[in-house]
Amino acid sequence: MIYLDYNATTPLCEAARTAMLPFLEGKFGNPSSVHAAGREARAAIDDARDRLADLLGAKAHELIFTSGGTEANNLAILGLARSRAARGKHLISAKTEHHAVLNTIEHLEKREGFEVTWLNVSQTGRIDLDHLTDAIRDDTVLVSIMHANNETGVTQPLREISQICRERGVLLHSDMVQSFGKIPIDDTSANERDDVSLVDAASFAAHKFYGPKGAGLLFLRSGIPIEPVHFGGAHENQRRPGTENVAAIAGMAAAAEFVERDREQEQARQGNLRDQLWREISAQISPVVLNGDAHRRLANTLNISLPALDSETMLMALDLEGVCASSGSACMVGSVVASHVLLAMGLPLAFARSAIRFSVGKYTTAEEISATASIVSEIVQRTNAKRSEKTVPV
Repeated sequence: MIYLDYNATTPLCEAARTAMLPFLEGKFGNPSSVHAAGREARAAIDDARDRLADLLGAKAHELIFTSGGTEANNLAILGLARSRAARGKHLISAKTEHHAVLNTIEHLEKREGFEVTWLNVSQTGRIDLDHLTDAIRDDTVLVSIMHANNETGVTQPLREISQICRERGVLLHSDMVQSFGKIPIDDTSANERDDVSLVDAASFAAHKFYGPKGAGLLFLRSGIPIEPVHFGGAHENQRRPGTENVAAIAGMAAAAEFVERDREQEQARQGNLRDQLWREISAQISPVVLNGDAHRRLANTLNISLPALDSETMLMALDLEGVCASSGSACMVGSVVASHVLLAMGLPLAFARSAIRFSVGKYTTAEEISATASIVSEIVQRTNAKRSEKTVPV
C-alpha cells in the first residue's frame, strides 16, 4: 500500500504508543479520584499539559483537552460567541473553512440569531485582508480563520490577520489542526519555537501529527471567558466536563514532541517529494491543473484537478492499485462531492469535481512518489482509451 493521505490521518508514532501503553494496561485510575491510582493518572495529564504548553509557547492552564479538532472548534466558536452575545452577534469567517467551523457558525446564524460575514478568497485560496478589515463592525465579537487549509494546504497570513483583529478589539480563533507540526505558528518570526500569542484561541488534533485519534486540545488565552458546550462536571477548569482520556492525552504530548523535533528538515524533505509528484504527473498527463497557491502552502500537500475523469473514478482506480489518496476533506463520511473549498476559489465545477489531494508524510519515500505518478498516468490513459473505443463507429 502507498499511503498518501496524511492530511486525513497519520499513523501512530512509536513515541506516542509507548507513552500510551501504561494507561491502557495497569494504570487505569480516574484522574479525578483522590487515591493513589487517581493521582497517578492526574500526574500524567499535568505532565502532558506542561509539555504541550511548552511546545506552543502557552501557559499550562490555557490548554483545554478535548476529544479532537472538531470538538475544539465547536467549543471555541460556540463558547466564545455565546459568552459575548450581549456585546454583539456578528461573526466573520472564510468560505474555505473546514466543516467543523462552517457548520458551527451556520448553527449560530440559523438558530441563535447571529449575523455572519463570509470572506471570499482569491483564486489561490488566500483571504483578502482589506475585505476582513472592512467586514469588522462594532458588534463583531469573533473572527475564525484557519491557519492552513486541509484540502489545498494554502496558508493564511496569520500575523496580518491578528494585527487587524487586535486593532479593532475582536477575538481571533484559528483552526490549526492541519498546520501544527508542519509550519511555525508565526512564519514571519525568526523565533524557531511556536508561539500561539498571535491568536486568542486555537484548535489542534493529535491524529494529524502521529498521535492517537480521539484526542485534541483548545488553546484559550488566559483571562478570556468561555461558555461550556457540555455539562456534567468541573473538569478542565470547568470549561470541558468529562473524564479525561489519559492514554490519548499522554500519546498526544509524545507525538507533538516527536513531530516538532525535526520539523524544519522533515518539511523540506516532504516539500521535495510533493514537488517531485507534481513534476512527474504534469510531465505525463495533460491537462492537469495545480490548485491553490504554489508557494504559500503546506510542504506536504498537492491538490490537482484531472479534467479527464471525476474524483470518484480516480480514487476508486487508485485504491484498486493500492494508493490511498483523497478528494479533499475526509470528514464527509466517504462521500465524494465537489469541494466547497475549490468552488470558493472560483474553480469551474468540472475542475472541482475532478480534484485529487495527495498528502505526504514522515514515512513517504521517493520510490512511492514515482510509482504513484506512473499509476495516475496509467489510469488516465486507460480511461481515455476506453472513451476512444466507445466513440469509434461500428
